[in-house]
Amino acid sequence: MRFLDIQDLRSTALIGILFLILSLGSCNSLLREKEEKKPLARVGDTYLYREDVAALLSSSISKQDSASFVTNYINTWASKQLLLSKAKINLPEDKLTEFERLVDNYRTDLYTRAYKEALVQQTLDTAISTSQLQSFYEREKENFKLKEALVKIRFIELPKQFLNKKTVVSSLKRFNKKDQTYLDSIGVQFRKLNFNDSIWVKASRVISEIPPLTHENQGRYLKKSQFFEMEDSLGVYLAKVTNLLEVNDIAPLQFIEPTIKQVLLNRRKLNYIRKLETEIIDEAIKEREFEVYGEDK
Repeated sequence: MRFLDIQDLRSTALIGILFLILSLGSCNSLLREKEEKKPLARVGDTYLYREDVAALLSSSISKQDSASFVTNYINTWASKQLLLSKAKINLPEDKLTEFERLVDNYRTDLYTRAYKEALVQQTLDTAISTSQLQSFYEREKENFKLKEALVKIRFIELPKQFLNKKTVVSSLKRFNKKDQTYLDSIGVQFRKLNFNDSIWVKASRVISEIPPLTHENQGRYLKKSQFFEMEDSLGVYLAKVTNLLEVNDIAPLQFIEPTIKQVLLNRRKLNYIRKLETEIIDEAIKEREFEVYGEDK
């Protein structure tokens, strides 16, 4: 056995004093840090701090509204904490274990989903070419049968006492460049107008814009190349149907293009995520971060 000499004792004492000073310094630091956080409420050993609530308050809120919000928030927080405490005491152990597992799974899913979405946004190519759209459409067009009629239409709603209706009707029917210029020039007198007959719209949308037109009578009026005039207590409705697609007809590419784009992007995203997951596992195995143990280990 080796005896400590005076020098050893002094060194040991000095180390002990330094350790004590550092420990006290750390304690003081922790105490100061705890003192800086001012609690608003306590339930058992759980505290609600001012900083937690301050982050939820808008700078534009009045003092009175702020006080009311804080009071309500504290009461809601306390109610949840008390119920949680009672639940942990009174629920069966197997239920608590199941809930903890669900919470862990949800936390994992939340983090991993957010991470994957961030990677997708940074790296996934979201451009869909015209040829890709056309190719998918031709291949899958039988799956795009219409459940509602589509029309290409131009229409005008006139006030009841409009004086020059005959000229407007003629111009809307012919619709050459001169007619378009004329109708545009007096458009401010119309209650409603739509001159863009190059796009497909649902029949239900047309019915919503022309009240006398209904689902029951649309078959009489919504016919290809047909002009019709209708009237109610609010106004006079003039319309020219330039094209029509019936229920069970194949939807035109122009109409379902946004849907196809979304389908293609979702498929591309799914393939990217599958590839990402495979690459992550392969890399982890290579770096010895991931191992699967056999039953004999």
